[in-house]
Amino acid sequence: MTTTPTFRPPRRRGLSGLIVKIVLLGLVDAFGVQALLTLFFLEEWLLFGIALVVLAAINYIYLAPGALPAKYLTPGLFFLAIFQVFVVIFTGYIAFTNYSDGHNSDKDDAILSIVQVAQKRVPDSPQYQVSVLRQGSEFFLLVTDPDGQAQLGTNDDPLHEVDAETDFTGKATSVDGYDTLQLGDVVANQDAILALSVPFSDDPNAGSVRTADGVNGYVFRSSLTYDEKADSFTDTANGTVYTDNGYGSYESDSGKQLTPGWRVNVGIDNFVKAFTNDQVGPPLLRVILWTFIFAILSVLTTFALGLFLALVFNDPRVRFKKIYRILIILPYAFPAFLSGLVFAGLLNPEFGFVNQVIFGGVQIPWLSDPWLAKVSVLMLNLWLGYPYMFLICTGALQSIPDELTEAARVDGASPWRVVRSIKLPLLLVSVAPLLIASFAFNFNNFNVIYMLTKGWPRFSDTTLDIGATDIMITLVYKVAFGGGGGRDYGLASAFSILIFIIVATVSAIAFKRTRALEDVY
Repeated sequence: MTTTPTFRPPRRRGLSGLIVKIVLLGLVDAFGVQALLTLFFLEEWLLFGIALVVLAAINYIYLAPGALPAKYLTPGLFFLAIFQVFVVIFTGYIAFTNYSDGHNSDKDDAILSIVQVAQKRVPDSPQYQVSVLRQGSEFFLLVTDPDGQAQLGTNDDPLHEVDAETDFTGKATSVDGYDTLQLGDVVANQDAILALSVPFSDDPNAGSVRTADGVNGYVFRSSLTYDEKADSFTDTANGTVYTDNGYGSYESDSGKQLTPGWRVNVGIDNFVKAFTNDQVGPPLLRVILWTFIFAILSVLTTFALGLFLALVFNDPRVRFKKIYRILIILPYAFPAFLSGLVFAGLLNPEFGFVNQVIFGGVQIPWLSDPWLAKVSVLMLNLWLGYPYMFLICTGALQSIPDELTEAARVDGASPWRVVRSIKLPLLLVSVAPLLIASFAFNFNNFNVIYMLTKGWPRFSDTTLDIGATDIMITLVYKVAFGGGGGRDYGLASAFSILIFIIVATVSAIAFKRTRALEDVY
């Protein structure tokens, strides 16, 4: 007797899953609405439109039925766009600007800052009674003018009338929603209070109120007067005129520039500067050459040692292979930056283990001589890199059929002939893409260089912090975050674009050439 299978309708999604989806989508919407409001008040309409479209798309994908593939793809694409695509686009944008120390804001902020920096106390200025208020982490001045009117303001917000409580002398002391600082709080925050320069109005030439004791305030005006129509500054002391030079700075006829400047597009100037500037060009060419040498030798040496050890410990006659393999991959388990610091101690010329024990106290300048420093970073990278090559070579060797090597031995091939003519070609088919990836990694191997030598010893023909062991990624770091010439994000971004072009070109050529290896099959 046969039974007819009963139809079972698909199970409905549980209530708990629906609640979790609603909660998570609610959190995403909350952050999205907050971002939209911020962009709206900042009048960043392009970013506002993008954020609105993205938020609407996320809600549609996770609420509409039948969009199952998109639900799994969306998180990955979202984070890819934020951490990869946006970073690349923003780096490319910065590479064509003068974004650097003194040029990190817009023109309006630069004008206000120039005026504030040049401010001096006006002789015989009226005295204002002040109270220092705080809201969150921001400080404000509550000013009582000679007419008894209470006004409140801070560095970025000019004085404006407020309703304030006063003491018996008529001095304004507090405002609803703000905390009034007592004497002890004023002393504890003296630096922040001294930095307060509250403008009277939006006109930068109107002056500002500043206080040194948190009790009395005085009028300060800039010695540089800004003419909005002519877009120029005039020094009231000597009559020097500073005009917009078109490169993000106000400059006089004699070439003197006012600081700070502002961020502007400069075209390919950063790329031209990279190769033509006397302080940057010659060291950069040496750095590029050493970067190629370091990356190529790192791949060759680590692959050679890793392959040799893989061949040795893949031999069935070797005993305790598991123990040896664990010991071999130990350097791969330690953080690279920690190994760099340990090697720096071992190679110390006076107290290091290498000089004191191995070489009997001879002071060999491993890290201060240009050539020995290069050898040192290559040896450190060999120590860190050979376990990875050992692992991939071991896996590739174990995938080669034993029948091929046995047939070669029957035909009278020597062990070296078997390795050279059979194992190595077959191994390169699977390993070649990983070697290309290893080249790209070592081309940007920041930890090894910076933790061991910091790129030193320094070159003598430049004032910038560029040295004999610097590779391009450490040069980018030093240019971007200070290396003798300030922080130049535009130039550092141009170097990053060069790195991308070089690595992409080399990788494309290498991948094209490795296709020929597939013919061995």
